[in-house]
Amino acid sequence: MSILDQFFVFHPDPWRDKDWRSASGLPLEDVWFQAADGTKLFGWYVEAQPDSPVILWCHGNAGNIINRLENLRFLFRHELSVFLFDYRGYGRSQRIRPTEAGLYLDAIGAHDYLTRVRMIQPDRLIIFGRSLGAAVAGDLAARKPAAGLILESPFPSIEAVAKFYYGGLPLHWLLGAEFRLIDRLPQISLPKLIIHGDQDDIIPPEMGRQVFEAARPPKSFHLISGADHNNTFQVGGAPYFRLIVDFANRVIR
Repeated sequence: MSILDQFFVFHPDPWRDKDWRSASGLPLEDVWFQAADGTKLFGWYVEAQPDSPVILWCHGNAGNIINRLENLRFLFRHELSVFLFDYRGYGRSQRIRPTEAGLYLDAIGAHDYLTRVRMIQPDRLIIFGRSLGAAVAGDLAARKPAAGLILESPFPSIEAVAKFYYGGLPLHWLLGAEFRLIDRLPQISLPKLIIHGDQDDIIPPEMGRQVFEAARPPKSFHLISGADHNNTFQVGGAPYFRLIVDFANRVIR
């Protein structure tokens, strides 16, 4: 791991104490669980219906789960249960330095919590990853069973992102993190939904298309017109959520 990862890759926010259940209007259940290596992690579980699809949500590289409450509210209103958790070093999770390997272990712990503690069958689980979380979700889908995989605003690798930002210079050599989603995709036979904003100037839609091309069928690719990197669900509106709900309901049956 390179110390530069902490400046260029991981941007966690500390926790802010508040009655988030009341503030959000959601039936947030506080969940403490362990990563695969025993690291103590925190997340929120919201249950729509006992038999609804369950979204295991791997968020991006910045902020923490507080920043995803608006999105979570819309998913819940569309009758999807969601487990949204923070990686190590993020939010209320154990304050240790995040690493690529650590995030993978965190996601495995989240999957184990759902399937072993809550006894949710993998055929009800949809693994969802946004941006950096798409690489985490892809690694998890290559290791653990689920019904489907949703990748939003994904990139093929840190190398591809670094070259995009620095004119093709191999600055990724200075980083320890690789997040090579592109290498995981050929191993994953799950149905896949890949979503990207067509105005994304952080991770350009061409990278989402590269991810789609590398993925095994069955798969589908959807551009959200007018959306940038962080507002796909706001710009996409009802059709965006219908896309996710329809995918989830289709693959769990």
